Amino acid sequence: MEPDLDRFASRRSTVYGQRGVVATSQPLASQAGIEVLRDGGNAFDAAVATAAALNVVEPTSTGLGGDVFALYRTADGDVGAMRACGGAPADATIERVRESLAADEEVDADDPAAVEMPTTGPHAVTVPGTARGWEATADRFGEFGLDRLLQPAIRYATDGYPVSEVIAADWRQAETLFETDAAREAFLFDGEAPTAGQRVALPRLGRSLELIAAEGADAVYEGEIAEAIATTVQSRGGFMTVEDLAGFEVEWPEPVSATYNGAEVYELPPNNQGLIALEALGVAAELGVSEYAHDAPERAHYLAEALKVAFHDGHRYITDPAYAEVPPLASPQWVRERAAAVGPEANSDVSFGVADADAEDADTVLLTVADDEGNVVSYINSRFDGFGSGLVAGETGIALQNRGASFSLDPEHPNSLEPGKRPFHTLIPGVVRLGEDDWAAFGVMGGYMQPQGHVQVISNLVDCDMPLQRALDAPRWRYRESGELAIEPHFDDDVAAKLVRKGHDVRVLSPGEFGGAQIARNRDGVLSAATEPRKDGTAQGY
Repeated sequence: MEPDLDRFASRRSTVYGQRGVVATSQPLASQAGIEVLRDGGNAFDAAVATAAALNVVEPTSTGLGGDVFALYRTADGDVGAMRACGGAPADATIERVRESLAADEEVDADDPAAVEMPTTGPHAVTVPGTARGWEATADRFGEFGLDRLLQPAIRYATDGYPVSEVIAADWRQAETLFETDAAREAFLFDGEAPTAGQRVALPRLGRSLELIAAEGADAVYEGEIAEAIATTVQSRGGFMTVEDLAGFEVEWPEPVSATYNGAEVYELPPNNQGLIALEALGVAAELGVSEYAHDAPERAHYLAEALKVAFHDGHRYITDPAYAEVPPLASPQWVRERAAAVGPEANSDVSFGVADADAEDADTVLLTVADDEGNVVSYINSRFDGFGSGLVAGETGIALQNRGASFSLDPEHPNSLEPGKRPFHTLIPGVVRLGEDDWAAFGVMGGYMQPQGHVQVISNLVDCDMPLQRALDAPRWRYRESGELAIEPHFDDDVAAKLVRKGHDVRVLSPGEFGGAQIARNRDGVLSAATEPRKDGTAQGY
């Protein structure tokens, strides 16, 4: 039975705390972050502990076999980014992957229509960045090491926990995904996914977490877990090696930013899709979106049209910058020129773009933390689409991501597969400076919903001066690859009708299609946080 997300008409208020606040998509994970804050950790410690706990209590969206990213503002006033995102194996060329897939499917490897990048299986697995990312975060900014920060996750994995409602529904969808006995034994119980409220333990994952707590991230990239990952991928016909894993390093790129009506918004640079959000905000500012009331159809129209041109540009240009130059999509000159393409009617001449449509509805977890020292952290951890590739590394309990599904086997595609290359990445944590001493870490989950959610949340906060909880609760829309403008059931009927008259192909979708969201804020020393009920979210403070 699917959870009835329509029954949630949020009556929540914004959560406040004196020493720290944590907002996540799962209550037990929020408790893990609060536990670390109470023990003397800071926001970075809490982010790592919370992310690790989510790997256990929300394994349907995140795991050690995926990637992790951060945007943050430190107590010293520095704004920065962390990227722990692996690339394709060194031996994974277009030709070799085509030949492997063609042999499996008994088709012609030279026929582009017959062989496409798969969404699951060994060729969709890229080097996982999570463990190195956790360790790098703790080492650079935290008070504790992984030996302390992984303890809540280890406890949940070993002692068990009750599965929450939305996660149980997502888990059921994975019953037919797992390709090996090891995968099924790790995540199914008597061959079935758990039901809501069922108590489950993940002992194999717990043992891996204990090993990482004792030996550090090297256990994943150079030790027995690395051997299990490489052996599992190769046994199914893939090209991942221990050398691919051992060569992985965390990056600290400069964030990209843009000012929107006085607020400075920070995003991750390429290979992530943060520039899509910034370009759309720039176009929206050029179009004067802030002049319209929140429930005005013109506001939704111009924001959606701004995102339409931003998606077109982002999917045309954004790729791993080590392999191709990405133009300044958020620069004033660029957004002025793109704003000229937007008019009072829906523009059917601008396409969604050429990125991988399989990423449209992928899901993830995002958490936000703020502490009384002045740190705010947005932390996002995912293996792309649910349980990822369907492969679990040996007896480790670590499900491997399918982020490589975003590659193309067309050498002319901007996101074409190349050895070592990182795929176009949907994950984008966000940070915004709303005032002189007013900083917030935020994010919206769900594939191509992420930049659309960023734009709507920022506009709600900046243009409409909404409280945090209201800014997340407000009904959302999303522009889709099909050209449809999807809206939530609680969207105003009059506004929807007027959008149809403006030429939009409006469709009503379940609230679960519009992503969860989290935000944590430090405003002149007052800590606050919010989440919203499109997932099993909770915000807590102390």
